[in-house]
Amino acid sequence: MIEPYQVVGLVPTMRGIRHRDEIKVNLEHLEHLAKAASWLSAMALPVRLITIPEGALQGFNDEVLDHDHEWFARECAIDVPGPETDALGRLAATYDAYVVATAKARHPEFPGRFFNIGFAISPQQEIVLTHYKVVPLQPVEHSVTPHNVWDRWVELYGDGLDAFYPVADTEIGRLGIMMANEASYPENARGLAMNGCEVAYRGPYPHPHAGNGFYEIQNRARALDNNMYVVANQVGTYYLHTDSDVPIDTFGSPSMICDYRGQVVGEVGYAGHSTYLAGTIDIGALRDFRARAQFGNWLKDLTTEQYRAIYREPIYPKNLYLDRAPYDHADYRREVTEKQIELLHDRDVWRRP
Repeated sequence: MIEPYQVVGLVPTMRGIRHRDEIKVNLEHLEHLAKAASWLSAMALPVRLITIPEGALQGFNDEVLDHDHEWFARECAIDVPGPETDALGRLAATYDAYVVATAKARHPEFPGRFFNIGFAISPQQEIVLTHYKVVPLQPVEHSVTPHNVWDRWVELYGDGLDAFYPVADTEIGRLGIMMANEASYPENARGLAMNGCEVAYRGPYPHPHAGNGFYEIQNRARALDNNMYVVANQVGTYYLHTDSDVPIDTFGSPSMICDYRGQVVGEVGYAGHSTYLAGTIDIGALRDFRARAQFGNWLKDLTTEQYRAIYREPIYPKNLYLDRAPYDHADYRREVTEKQIELLHDRDVWRRP
């Protein structure tokens, strides 16, 4: 039996980087924040899971500044495993907790490219889960996704759930990762749930959408729809560079922990500075609900045959970056976004304005 435990979601100040060695500034900040958050949160129940929001290691400068993809891959992306994951592994060992974090990282099979990778590290400092973001923040995030290199990805990993929605079966439950814009699409949370996920990390979401309720609506819906916990932590103040003295508010909503019925069981309001949230994860109660509830545990009632018709015709082009680097912002709009909108009009999915 897994006893109830505390999850801590860090909401750190974030500094963008110009070179990989500047990540150490963010790592040092995270160490201090984790110490305060874990000590105080453990007064209720033992802290067994610490989540670090997307962007906390490197910022989002590749997106904000429209950096050349290959330059960023060479100068700013990390390797998993590598020194940065080693540092987070020491954090996991110090607090006897699993640590979930993300980073823009390289892949040995795709030279000159970087992916947005989520990973979970055990208290034994082992990487037990690696997830490659399947939906970046369109249209500005330059990260490559498995779908962008579809043919080669399927050769390497197959086309089953583990290739896109991996889940780690751990001593604190089955962990999954759902980064930022991935949770804008219900299918990504459902993929995790169908692979057994019980606790899903969800990355941050930007203004003005987060401040207008998108973040909370999505977090609660993904938790409710799939009867799983969703731990969703934002970032605090964003400094564009490690030596900048100009704070920018680019994220604007509370961070929250939602339970398997979509209820918020932990929350901290957005304040534009470093903070954290905590809440209780009760895997035993979740498993009991899934086993005994007649209504509200939705997956048992899925009529999967009829849902196939929804996705029979392809929409977004696969292999987009199999033979070329990702587009810059202007080229992406012209070569991808405008063509996708035209496709939906041509199919009469959308009426023309």
